[in-house]
Amino acid sequence: MSDEPVAIEFEAPPTVAEKIVPLALTVLLFTLDQVTKLLVLRLIPPYTIGASFFGGFLRIIHVTNPGIAFSFGTGLPEEVRRILFALAPLAIVVIVLVIYFRSKDFTTLQRWSIAGIAGGGLGNLFDRFFRKDGVIDFIDVQFFGIFGLDRWPTFNVADMSVLISGVILLCSFMRALSRESALEKQREEELQLKSASMSSSKSNSSPSGEVSPAVTLPKSSS
Repeated sequence: MSDEPVAIEFEAPPTVAEKIVPLALTVLLFTLDQVTKLLVLRLIPPYTIGASFFGGFLRIIHVTNPGIAFSFGTGLPEEVRRILFALAPLAIVVIVLVIYFRSKDFTTLQRWSIAGIAGGGLGNLFDRFFRKDGVIDFIDVQFFGIFGLDRWPTFNVADMSVLISGVILLCSFMRALSRESALEKQREEELQLKSASMSSSKSNSSPSGEVSPAVTLPKSSS
């Protein structure tokens, strides 16, 4: 029995261009975030409603947030906020980008998702380092009392970028793990079938080297 060659597929590592191109999304989201915040700064006085849509379901307002995304953590001391919400996120963004460029395992969708997270993260980090009042939030939506909230905590473009890109990245990882698990199960089933086939083939074949018994013919009388 001859051994059959096993075909192994190798995915080509991403090129430098394939790693650089998704960063255009990072620049786009950072720019969009900062432009919208500048418009809010110039057109809407602080802590007022600039516009209301759909019967008050969506409002454009002007508030500042010294906390993190969706206005969480505003009650913490300033020193704690600076460490938790400025220096720590900056370190995380740097680490993520280093892994992004060093790793060859990310899919195209995962690279674009990471770029989206980086764009949103940098947008809010810019506010934390260069705006004395903190991050500018302006998107205010009604939440109909869900989780005890009449309105969801105010957010901005950067918050949306991080949240949406993060969900897409998480779903991509879960899909990849599920696919890898299915492939592993398929490989195990194929090995079991091949092993069973080989065992059946051996049991049906006669032992090698066995000599058939000699047959004695009676002598004929002349």
